[in-house]
Amino acid sequence: MDGIRVTPAGPHEFGVEVTEGEETTSHRVIVPPALLDGWGLTETEAEHVVRESFAFLMEREPASSILPEFSLAIIPRYFPEYHDELPERLGPG
Repeated sequence: MDGIRVTPAGPHEFGVEVTEGEETTSHRVIVPPALLDGWGLTETEAEHVVRESFAFLMEREPASSILPEFSLAIIPRYFPEYHDELPERLGPG
């Protein structure tokens, strides 16, 4: 089954494994505190932000095209709608 597994890897940092069919990709993701602050979120919600960010990305490209290491802050460079869409995905706080 396809899935996204998020594991805390340090302050503001997560390991992500994405399985699509037979392929599994691994990623290291930084969640900048300023990004959370901008959405009125706390560090405790960072893992949920990472999961939803990957779901967002995978709707637009295969996991194999997602960078192996990146900060969530770069996503709007490629997908400007990210800043507006992600809070909606997170639902009511």
